[in-house]
Amino acid sequence: MLDLPGFEDPNNQSDLTEDVKFKKKMGKGGGFQSMGLSFNVLKGITKRGYKIPTPIQRKTIPLALEGKNIVAMARTGSGKTACFLIPLFEKLKIRMAKTGARALILSPTRELAVQTLKFVKELGRFTDLKAALISGGDSMDSQFSVIHGNPDILIATPGRFLHICIEMDLKLNNIEYVVFDEADRLFEMGFGTQMNSLLEKLPDTRQTLLFSATLPKVLVEFAKAGIGDPVLIRLDVESKLPAELDLVFLTVRSEERTAALLVLLKLHIDSKQQTVVFAATKYHVDYLHMVLDSVGISNTYIYSSLDSSARKINTAKFSQHKVAVLIVTDVAARGLDIPRLDNVINYNFPDRSKLFVHRVGRCARAGRTGTAYSLITPDEYPYMLDLHLFLGQSLSIINSSNPKGNIGCIPQSLIEEQHGTIIMLHDTNPDLLQIKQTADKAYTKYLQTRPVASVDSNRRAKQFLTNKCGTHAFFKAQNNDLQEERENILQQMKNYRPQGTVFEVCSKTKSQDYLVMKATRAFHKSARTAYKKNMENQSSVSETKLVALPESTKTEIESVFDEIVTSKKRKLDYLNDIKPKKQKDEYYIPYSAPDKFTEDGMAINNFQREASQAQFDLTADTTEDIKRAKQQMRWDRKKKKMVGAKNDLKVGKLKTEGGKWIPASYKTYRYEEWKEKTKAAENEDNNEDDQLNDQGRYNKRSRWGKHNDMNKNKKAKSELRSVDQIVKQRKITEKKKLRQNKKLRKKTRK
Repeated sequence: MLDLPGFEDPNNQSDLTEDVKFKKKMGKGGGFQSMGLSFNVLKGITKRGYKIPTPIQRKTIPLALEGKNIVAMARTGSGKTACFLIPLFEKLKIRMAKTGARALILSPTRELAVQTLKFVKELGRFTDLKAALISGGDSMDSQFSVIHGNPDILIATPGRFLHICIEMDLKLNNIEYVVFDEADRLFEMGFGTQMNSLLEKLPDTRQTLLFSATLPKVLVEFAKAGIGDPVLIRLDVESKLPAELDLVFLTVRSEERTAALLVLLKLHIDSKQQTVVFAATKYHVDYLHMVLDSVGISNTYIYSSLDSSARKINTAKFSQHKVAVLIVTDVAARGLDIPRLDNVINYNFPDRSKLFVHRVGRCARAGRTGTAYSLITPDEYPYMLDLHLFLGQSLSIINSSNPKGNIGCIPQSLIEEQHGTIIMLHDTNPDLLQIKQTADKAYTKYLQTRPVASVDSNRRAKQFLTNKCGTHAFFKAQNNDLQEERENILQQMKNYRPQGTVFEVCSKTKSQDYLVMKATRAFHKSARTAYKKNMENQSSVSETKLVALPESTKTEIESVFDEIVTSKKRKLDYLNDIKPKKQKDEYYIPYSAPDKFTEDGMAINNFQREASQAQFDLTADTTEDIKRAKQQMRWDRKKKKMVGAKNDLKVGKLKTEGGKWIPASYKTYRYEEWKEKTKAAENEDNNEDDQLNDQGRYNKRSRWGKHNDMNKNKKAKSELRSVDQIVKQRKITEKKKLRQNKKLRKKTRK
C-alpha cells in the first residue's frame, strides 16, 4: 500500500486514538485549564507566567489530584516544584486556622526551602493559605511563635523540624499532604533516620509525594517501607542532562587554573551573562572572590558556614542582576534557582558524577540554553571518565585528525597573559598571597577526603594522549593564523623525541659509550617497534564509546510500584516487556552487575557500606559465630555488669544540622522557657474566653457592638515605664523645683 504525503496510515489505529484523546484532554489555553483547577489557583499560575505544563507536570498533577501516592523522577530543572504545589493548593483550598498545619514539605537544604517558600507565595498569592519556614540557622523562639500561628503549609529541613517536634511535643495528626523534595539528597546528607522517624509520627491517611532527580536503591526501599501503593513516574531517564546544555571540557595545569577562569570570564563570556562558579572549599571561594574583585569583575559568594542573613543578601544580589558572577561551594548545587542562568563553571571538577549533574543542572532550565565549562587538571581525568560512563556519552580529544572532539585546551598565549596578571596581584597584595596559601593547604586536606575514582577509569586515564590535545572550538574564532602556527610549532617541539641518547651526542663513533648504546638499541629494537605500533593504534582510536546502563532492575521496581507511568516517546524496553529484535542468549555469568556504573554514580554512604563489608574475623566460621563476634561488651551502671551492645552506636539518635548526634528524646526545654516569657498559653485561653464573652454580651452589628469593637482595637496605655521615661520624668521634676525656688527667692528679695 502506498504512503500518501499529508495523510496518516489508517492501519495504525493506536497512534490515531492517542492523538484524538490528547486533543480532547487539552483545553483552550494549553493544558492547565483542562486539569479542573480552581479559579484562584489557575489565576496564580497565569500570573507566574506558566502557560504550558512540562511533561513531568502533565503526568504528575492529574494523578496527585486523584489522591495517589507518587514517586516522581525527572531531571533537574523540569518543573518538579509546581508538580506538588498545584495539587497542594487544590487539596487544602481554604485556610483553617484552628486545625494547624495540614501540609509538610521537607527539603534537604535551607536554600531549597527558601526557594520553595518563594514559589508557594507566588503561585498561591490568590489563596488565603498561610505558609511558614522552619530551617536551621534561625531563632527557635521565632519558630515557636510561627507554629503557634497555625500555618497551613510547613516548609522545613528535617533536622530542625524534628528538633521542634521533640521540644514542643508536636502532634502531626492533621497532616494530609507530605512532600519529600530532592529525596536522594536527603539520604545523601544523612537525614535517613529523621525521615523514618517522621514517617512514624505522620498519619496513615496522608498523601505522600517523593521527588528526586535520581532513583538509587535506597529510595526504592524507602518507598516500599513508608509509602503505600505508590505510582512511579519516570521521564527523561535516558538523558540525564537537557539537550539545550552544551558541555565544554578544558584541560589545564593545576597552577594555571585561576588564569583559565579569568580567560573565560574576561575574554570569552559576555559580561551581561550570569555565571555560577563552583569551587572545592570555602577558602577557594574567598580567594577567587578577592581575585575577581582585584581584576574588576563584579561578584559575590556563598558557602555553608556563611551567616544566614549574608547568604540571603548575596543570593539576592545575584538574582537581581546586581553582580554577574556567583562563587559557591556545593551547598548551591541544589536549591539555587536562577531563572536565566547562562553559564556554569566547574573550577574544581566534582568527584561524583551525580554531583556534576546537579551542578550543571542550574542552567539550561525550562527549555533555555546554557553552557557548562569544566576545568580539568591531570589528577581529575579519572573522574571525567567516570562522568562519561555515567552519562553514556562518547569521549574524544580534539586534535588535527579529530577537530570535532569534546575535550580541548585554551590557547597558551591567553593563559600566559592572565597568569602574569595573577602573579602581579600576588606581589602587590600580601593578603591575597596569604589567602592563596591557605587555599592550597585546604586543597591538600580536600584531596585526602576526596573519594577515589574507579579502577578502570584510573587505568584508562593513563592511556589518554592529553599532550596532543588541541585548541577547543570555542576559542578558535579568537585565534589568528600566527597564533595557530605558534601552537603547532610548540606542539611539535613537545612531541619531538631524538634518536640518540645523552651518551651518543657529541661522541666519537669508536668510543666505548657509543658502541655500548648502539648494541643496546639493537638488542631492544623489537620491543621498541612493538611499543610504537601500540601507541599508534591507541592514537588512531580517538573515541571511546561508553554504554549507559539502567539504574534499577525490573524486578526491584515492579515489586514496589503497581503502576508505572513513562513518556510516550521514551518508553524503556525493560519496563514494557518489549523484546529487542536481535537478542543474543548469554550462557555465562557476568563478573559485574548490569547496573554497576549507574549505582556507583548514585552511591550513598559509600564509606559506611565498604567499612561494614571489610570486617573479617579468622576465628568465626559460622554465621552465628560471626554475629557473636560483631557484638561488643560495655559496662552497664544500673545492672553493674558487662552487657552486650550493638555495633550501630547511632540507633535511637538523631543528627542535627550542625553534624552532631544527639539522643532522639533529647529536650532542651527551650519551649517551656519561651512559653513563660511570652505567656503564650495564657494569651490563647484569654483570647478564647474573650471571644465567648463578647459573643454573649452584645450583638456586633448593633451600635454598642461597633463601639466596643473600636475600643477593643485601641491599645491601653502601659503603666510600666522604661528607664528613659523615668529619667525624663526626673529631669522634668527637677526643672519644676528650680523654677519654684527662683520664684521664692524673688519674693524674699522684695
